[in-house]
Amino acid sequence: MGGGSAALINAAANAANSSPGAGAGTAISCPDVKGSLPAVASQAQAQAEAEVGRDLRLLQTQIDEATQRLAAAQGQGGTGFVNNSVLGPLKDKRTATLDRIATAIGRNAARPQGLDAFAACTLSGSGAGQQSAPSTSTSASASASAGSGGSAAAAANGPSPDDFVDITKVQPNVKKVRNQAGASTGTFASPCGVNKEGQHNSDNVIVAPGVVDGAHHVHDYVGNKQVDGNSTNESLAAQGTTCTNGDQSAYYWPVLRDLTKQGPDAGAQGGGAEGNVGTILVPRTSSIVFAGSPTGKVVAMPRFLRIITGDAKAVTNGTANANAHWSCTGFENKVQLTDKYPLCPSGSKVVRSFAFQSCWDGANTDSANHRDHVAFADASGNCPNGFKAVPQLTARLTYSVPAGTTYAVDGFQDQRHKAITDHDDFINAMTGQLMAQAVDCINSGRRCG
Repeated sequence: MGGGSAALINAAANAANSSPGAGAGTAISCPDVKGSLPAVASQAQAQAEAEVGRDLRLLQTQIDEATQRLAAAQGQGGTGFVNNSVLGPLKDKRTATLDRIATAIGRNAARPQGLDAFAACTLSGSGAGQQSAPSTSTSASASASAGSGGSAAAAANGPSPDDFVDITKVQPNVKKVRNQAGASTGTFASPCGVNKEGQHNSDNVIVAPGVVDGAHHVHDYVGNKQVDGNSTNESLAAQGTTCTNGDQSAYYWPVLRDLTKQGPDAGAQGGGAEGNVGTILVPRTSSIVFAGSPTGKVVAMPRFLRIITGDAKAVTNGTANANAHWSCTGFENKVQLTDKYPLCPSGSKVVRSFAFQSCWDGANTDSANHRDHVAFADASGNCPNGFKAVPQLTARLTYSVPAGTTYAVDGFQDQRHKAITDHDDFINAMTGQLMAQAVDCINSGRRCG
């Protein structure tokens, strides 16, 4: 990609070739990406380097994870088992990642063709036998061939039928925290609408400021009327809002899609070009409410505090930061699902809800990993030492979805649109006066907004 960028990318590509496998002399061997990436104009190098470098490192992570699965699979099922359980899924993940690399380069130069030829990996070494990745349709090719239907692409890209569960057959699992003496029991609502205005983009100004398509999936926005990857504190403070109480905060979450039909972004970044197929569903209702602490009073959030809740890469990263909640109207007080989408009975709507971190370190509006400056309260509602309780943002969205396993949340292709990857983002842009009203309302036990 030119200059220092080439050195970084070639090093990352070389690192993502193979990983020692389980069994005597066995390793997973993948094609080298080195030398296949075209030059990018100098003014675009920084952005492209960040995105491509990240995805090249992900290629190595994918090999390492496949190696762990290979070790666990020793002695199970022979060649077919390894192909279907290790090499096949690895090929799908690499296809998606290579497609993102091509997309990143294609924003500023000719999109490289044929990178999917680097997706398939094999086993090498004395214990490898003749195992190789099966020839299966990739997410990218399925998306391209789906045409106006969308369902074929969804089948290849996820979710799968076992990602859904009949909510009427799930045992109640909701537990409530009891308020202690001195709890702040009030609430403050920000009525901000359901994004009927259609403010959408695939940026993420918190995680990837200044980057176009930094999220690789589409977000719904309510609140602040102009939010994208180039937004700043100053630009947010200068914008209007969809919230009726003047709250200029940015509230955004990945869109939910109807997988039975393709929408107008079938070939767009963030949409079908990156595996997010189907028609964007507009929420039927949206509720944004700030609540108190069960153990005491809350203090004001600083203006421009940034909070991310949930993990868009929970399939890869594990569930440590996952915070997805799915249910159906009429069941919310009994059942909350984290890793499954609900199949709701007739007349009931799908519910997505989010309960954000409610403890703040008292000093920072963000942190390097966008998490360390805030924390969750413990099971009794207490903040960690050194943290202060702030109004807890809770968001609730309801949707009318097609019958059956026909909807999914936007996400990264290698995460297979799993329910557990749901997440939500927030930038507090309330004025000091409005935040003071919210805190007073919450601490005095009133319901306002």
